[in-house]
Amino acid sequence: MPAFVTEIYKAELAGTSADSLVTRLDRSCRRIAVEDQEGRQWSKLNGHLGYTSFNSLPDLADADEVFAELKTTLDYQAALYADRTQLELGGRKLRVKRLWINLLEPNGAQSSHLHTHSVLSGTLYTSVPEASGKLRFEDPRLGVMMHAPPRLPSARLYRQTFIPVIPQRGTLLLWESWLRQEETTHMGTGPRVSIGFNLDIET
Repeated sequence: MPAFVTEIYKAELAGTSADSLVTRLDRSCRRIAVEDQEGRQWSKLNGHLGYTSFNSLPDLADADEVFAELKTTLDYQAALYADRTQLELGGRKLRVKRLWINLLEPNGAQSSHLHTHSVLSGTLYTSVPEASGKLRFEDPRLGVMMHAPPRLPSARLYRQTFIPVIPQRGTLLLWESWLRQEETTHMGTGPRVSIGFNLDIET
């Protein structure tokens, strides 16, 4: 019997009624990446090969109303995830509390990390060049496996220690914020554009 299941929520927005939203978000992300000099400077000083708005723009909805539209979409998707994973929210709802732009240039990557002070986290990819990297999730039990042998390369995906997801334009991923993940190296050409976000229980 499966035990201690960790669920990663995946939806493809390209080709759906949300396709135009993905296009508008991508356009806005690229514009902001050019205009946000503070964010570009922070990214350069901190070794981020590309651009992130994480430390410069606390509320992207102030920069472009298209992000307010995205928040509504994400709140709905988070409700589906919470229902699927049977989270006890005490009658309250999950709401987006933070959005940020990530523009990753070729040869860029992001090391393994988790998202603190939030319940759910996720990413929406708006532009994905070929070979621009994977989002790789880590088994949360890894630190206590001690003498456990590795899994066979042919083991089923859910039994693997690391699970890679190859995104495409419009891929939306949601996971519980304690789950560690990393972005593998961008080996393609042109920037990969995505929007990261955290959700918390409304107060």
